[in-house]
Amino acid sequence: MTVPLGGIPLADHAAVYATLDRAGFTDVWSAEVAGTDAFTPLALAAAWQPELRLGTAVAPVFTRGPGLLAMSAAALAETAPGRFALGIGASSPVVVGDWNAVPFAEPFRRSRDMLRFLRAALAGQTVDQAYDTFTVRRFTLERPPALPPPILLGALRPGMLRLAGAEADGVILNWLAAEDVPRALTELGERRPGFEVTARIFVCPTEDAGHARALGRRMITSYLTVPAYAAFHRWLGRDEVLGPMWAAWAAGDRRGALAAVPDEVVDTLILHGSPEQCRAQVRRYADAGVDVPVLALLPTPELTAGGPAALSALIARLGPDGAEA
Repeated sequence: MTVPLGGIPLADHAAVYATLDRAGFTDVWSAEVAGTDAFTPLALAAAWQPELRLGTAVAPVFTRGPGLLAMSAAALAETAPGRFALGIGASSPVVVGDWNAVPFAEPFRRSRDMLRFLRAALAGQTVDQAYDTFTVRRFTLERPPALPPPILLGALRPGMLRLAGAEADGVILNWLAAEDVPRALTELGERRPGFEVTARIFVCPTEDAGHARALGRRMITSYLTVPAYAAFHRWLGRDEVLGPMWAAWAAGDRRGALAAVPDEVVDTLILHGSPEQCRAQVRRYADAGVDVPVLALLPTPELTAGGPAALSALIARLGPDGAEA
């Protein structure tokens, strides 16, 4: 499950983590956009529910310096030995440039360089290296983790996917349908032993299709108009079905862009229906080759009306043990 959950203060997440564990969820993965940072929710999970595995999906490679990112990862790896996976990725020009005042330049090379630096630093090596996109002079972690975490790379298109397959311990996929997974996996090439495929999957567990599709259209027009995601979906073959949305968006017609997103695109990218139906749809990702399907829970009318009790019941039905719950 993606954490933290919306509408619940971080201080109240102890009960959330316990509910996730009881429902059979094995992992909690954080994101880093404009809500919480990637590491604090996982540190709380490590303290409150020490059986859960932890992962970042993703920590941007631009918004922290190399040494700080290594220290953040090392601290969490020390807190949860053998239970933390560090997912890194380029993020986006808005997050990096507009919100963090860092030039979003050469994302592929920056991701590659940070991956190589982190591999060395987290292994306890002294790094004295001029990379293509930054230079590090004699950096050594004072507290290198006894068990260096696996490093996963967020990837969309062939170049980054091939980099993940060649040098990372896993890949993090995002904003794709179950039927898109095989195409992405083909680009990885030969993978190292233990390589892990993680995918974030948006889930709106409600039988109110109108609500789910309205929310899905807003998300699709917000995300898939970002150049990297637009190029990704063109590569996946959605140029014809999403072309009208992109044209309306480019013309400044936000309402027209929303209206141009077909139901079938929403339904394939935003899973909705009963919790049991959503769970069955998530399994399609696993069947397609995803090792760790990470649910991103979206708001529903039932959750809004029902509060914490509705959330606990929903998690129980969504979780891997839901069929027996």
